[in-house]
Amino acid sequence: MNECILVADDDSNITDVCRRYLEREGYAVVTAKDGAEAIELWRSHTPGLIVLDLMMPHKNGWEVCNEIRQTEDVPIVMLTARGEEQDRLMGLTMGADDYLTKPFSPRELVLRVKAILRRMRTVQATPAAAPAHTISYEGLTIDFVKREVEISGQVIDLTVTEFDMLYLLASHPGQVFSRNQMLSQIWDFSYEGDTTTVTVHIRRLREKIEQNASDPKYIKTVWGIGYKFAGGFS
Repeated sequence: MNECILVADDDSNITDVCRRYLEREGYAVVTAKDGAEAIELWRSHTPGLIVLDLMMPHKNGWEVCNEIRQTEDVPIVMLTARGEEQDRLMGLTMGADDYLTKPFSPRELVLRVKAILRRMRTVQATPAAAPAHTISYEGLTIDFVKREVEISGQVIDLTVTEFDMLYLLASHPGQVFSRNQMLSQIWDFSYEGDTTTVTVHIRRLREKIEQNASDPKYIKTVWGIGYKFAGGFS
């Protein structure tokens, strides 16, 4: 996979620090100082991951994320101001895979980038000739090898994180996962108790696969604990 990383932020100090830490881990890094340049670099470099600040000139992070999500599910890590919970929720709702609040530790950024790209490498290393591992339940079909989800024969576009969350739940039908367990298994490290990202991803996932997101058939809420998948293997 392309492990070039695009870092977009109008603060040159942030892009410089991110570049140094990511290049130290062996990644190629390109930087953008505004949203318009971020779009240009995304098109010309097809990065494997994007670190995207929300507040930028010309095009803000929401606009950039929305434009990218029209055609591609490249992982996106949003950068938001500390305390701006609504900004984080909006970023996740629009399709970001993760977020960091400023000021953030560049080491933490590296950890999150490595965790996401590790998942991507695992996906791409799956042999094409491997036996199909498909889960079907009441009109929903999940093909692990193709990374495809269908509802009544119609392919549903999911981000990398949305697919991983759905597959985790569906491959353990009836098992209840707490939000912290989902953070640990999907993101591969602790989020220090911040489970907002799981809640938002589940909501976005339901909007895509459920006929009625407020009365879901597939992903059930277990109040006070977390979530479970309602069905089993076909």
